[in-house]
Amino acid sequence: MTPARTEPDLSFLLDRTSHVLRSKMSAALAEIGLTARMHCVLVHALEEERTQIQLAEIGDMDKTTMVVTVDALEKAGLAERRPSSTDRRARVIAVTEEGARVAGQSQEIVDRVHRDALAPLPEGDREVLLRALNRLVDDGLATPAETPRAARRARQSR
Repeated sequence: MTPARTEPDLSFLLDRTSHVLRSKMSAALAEIGLTARMHCVLVHALEEERTQIQLAEIGDMDKTTMVVTVDALEKAGLAERRPSSTDRRARVIAVTEEGARVAGQSQEIVDRVHRDALAPLPEGDREVLLRALNRLVDDGLATPAETPRAARRARQSR
């Protein structure tokens, strides 16, 4: 009675690979005391002066998660909230010298995890996969559908 599948289960394939990649990334970054969110904030705050709201948008974090993340970075001495140099009403996240050092270390970890994830594929297949995923992100799967009930993301295990 099960309906015949006529297409590959793209949802399963993307969900499964994403979950495993996140778990590997989480374990690797935990070795230096960071989370993926902390890494994201450090790296993007180093690029240019950005507010907490801007960094939350880049990292796809809600306000509460962002506050908790920046609080943890401040407690670890890796970042601090400072007044903006261009808008005295705004506060930006500034990365400390130690935070910049840790961001460099965490970027090496992230790059290694990504490289290891793609390692089972022949070089040509890696390029094709990345090009195809980028195309989906930029085009076919760029915008979530408007629905009366929002799709939930997979819960992150701690």
